[in-house]
Amino acid sequence: MLRSHPWLMLLVAFVLAGGCRCDEPPVGGSRGDFDVERRELDFGRVLEGDTARRPVTVVGTGRASVTVSALVRSGPFSLAESQVSVPGAGSVSLEVLFAAGNGPAEGTLVLSAGGRTVEVALRGEGVRPLACLPSAPCRQSRFELETGVCVETEAPDGAACIPSSRCQENGRCQAGACVGSPRTCDDGNPCTGDACAPDQGCITSPVVCPAPSNPCRVGVCDRERGCAEVDAPDLVVCGKVDCVTARLCFSGTCREVPTPEGFLCAPATPCQGEGHCRAGECARPPVEELAPAFAQELGGEPSFSPGGPVLLTHGEALYASVCGGDAGCRLVSYTSEGFLRFETPYPEGTARVLLAVSDAGVVLHEPGALESYASSVTGALQWRVPLASLEAPPGAEGLVPSTGAGRVALGPEGEVLSLVSWTPPEAGDGGSAAALVMLAPDGGVSRQGALEDVGFAGEARVALDSRGEVFLFAAGGPLVHAGPEDGGTGFQSVPLLAEVPESGASLAVAGDRLFAGTRAFVGVDGGLPALARWDASAPGVRPLDEPVLLLDDTGYAFARTCPRTDGTACAPAEEGVLLRAFDARAGAVRWEVPLLPDEAPGVLHEAALVQGGAVSAVTSMRLGAETRAHLQVFAEGERLMMCPLPGTPRVVGATYAGHFVYVALEREGTWRLEAFDLAPFITAETRGWSQGPGVSGSRRARP
Repeated sequence: MLRSHPWLMLLVAFVLAGGCRCDEPPVGGSRGDFDVERRELDFGRVLEGDTARRPVTVVGTGRASVTVSALVRSGPFSLAESQVSVPGAGSVSLEVLFAAGNGPAEGTLVLSAGGRTVEVALRGEGVRPLACLPSAPCRQSRFELETGVCVETEAPDGAACIPSSRCQENGRCQAGACVGSPRTCDDGNPCTGDACAPDQGCITSPVVCPAPSNPCRVGVCDRERGCAEVDAPDLVVCGKVDCVTARLCFSGTCREVPTPEGFLCAPATPCQGEGHCRAGECARPPVEELAPAFAQELGGEPSFSPGGPVLLTHGEALYASVCGGDAGCRLVSYTSEGFLRFETPYPEGTARVLLAVSDAGVVLHEPGALESYASSVTGALQWRVPLASLEAPPGAEGLVPSTGAGRVALGPEGEVLSLVSWTPPEAGDGGSAAALVMLAPDGGVSRQGALEDVGFAGEARVALDSRGEVFLFAAGGPLVHAGPEDGGTGFQSVPLLAEVPESGASLAVAGDRLFAGTRAFVGVDGGLPALARWDASAPGVRPLDEPVLLLDDTGYAFARTCPRTDGTACAPAEEGVLLRAFDARAGAVRWEVPLLPDEAPGVLHEAALVQGGAVSAVTSMRLGAETRAHLQVFAEGERLMMCPLPGTPRVVGATYAGHFVYVALEREGTWRLEAFDLAPFITAETRGWSQGPGVSGSRRARP
């Protein structure tokens, strides 16, 4: 059959000889070639500053090996090597590096061999980590890259930590708490008293040895023997001294001798040098005007209500409410050095008066509403509460709500306590009501309740003690403690004193005592009152309702005095002012001193307690045809200094902060804020009428 088809045999021979030669080379030919597995390489999220490494797989697509060159065209990408040798029908990894910055990045990897070029897109995102700080000792905080947030966990037990109390040391973490061992503060010296304060650590104070009965002997402490007595230095005063005779110590004995020439008879004050005995008299240099530490224009007239503050201080800032100039009515704040912090115009431009200030804000009163402005550098309006929006107590229909100075107090957390009265629009219409309202720091009503005694709708005061307890006093009484109502949203009152005859509405609180109406000292938990001894005064003494001060076991109050003894009333120009200090436990008079010279009637603007037992006052008095202002300091019934302020200013108010006195006054038609430094005379911090949390408007001592 084959013989009959010779062409078939030729075809078979052709195939066996290798077939035909085609123009296209077959797949898997003998020359080298390459490709990549992926045309895109994504590094994902990488921490800023870190370098991430990712491989690109290069595949050999020919039978022969091939050398592939690589380069990065752009972006924060680089290569571990610039070329790789790819075996035929094999693969090799080329490592690409990404140096992460902050934000997304893109680049291109270019691979080439012979005439073939392949591009791979490169992408990555650099992530700047958050500064993760643990919230407490024995907590760890780390930045989580994928979520972009800080994650906090407990530190392992046994890790070193710093206890929150400085009375502990060598802290170690235990179950998330830092536990330390008690710090030993005993220095081994019997002449020192050693203690530890959680916020300060070890505190050492010298032991005060008992004072000997002999004024010319002093108690001293010796490290070896403890307390002992030694002679006082010669010339130490041991009795009455004037510039004629003096009782002085000599070799441990008190003797009366002629006063030595040049003996110090009066200390220096900020406006007058020391006094020294000369020819039997105390010679002192002339009194000079007290120069201000700084003076700043207020830009308008201060707005204030009778009995209310003209200036407020909080921390290192001062606040005033002013009207005038192109800016209208506004709240202004200055630093303690007199630099402007902010100036915030009031809505509608109507005047406001200051009430109180704390970290939560500055509380002001405008007709019919309470407002709060940020006490920080922004000074922005935070909230406004119209009094008409409050829930009126029973019987208040048709009556008008009001509050004001002395009837607003600030709590420790920024809450605002207000005694609100509802009275007739026209005087003499009869009927009145009162309620106590607590506003949250955001201005929302958190508690309110009607007061049964209508006396609180008239002259009354509210105060908070250091624990946040609420006290109310109406002129003439009652004095009550107001606490949260059991199971309700109002208040319940506990009477402390039913009546205080002939008293005003002033109220001060300090420690465990209250000073009500300049007449009665009462414990915060009640009990029998101690009555201030005004009845033993000279005829014509009329206690001033404001200001009053209570600190430790001493109460301070002021009174108008009339020198007439025939029973007729004094004209204002004849009246003087008296400062009296009382024993807050018994009511007895400790000391008193005229605030103004008998021949100089005047006005008390502000007062403060300094160095514990001294009282400073800012006064104005009529001297001949002029009115002069003075800064005075008194202690134990003696005037220690009386410094005139420059010129003849019109003073409207003042406040004490640190060792400075800040005065709001007018000079030649310009309203100014001036600061006067007591530091050369008063070395301890001034403790004045508080205007921060707990202020009653009738003032209590700063802690």
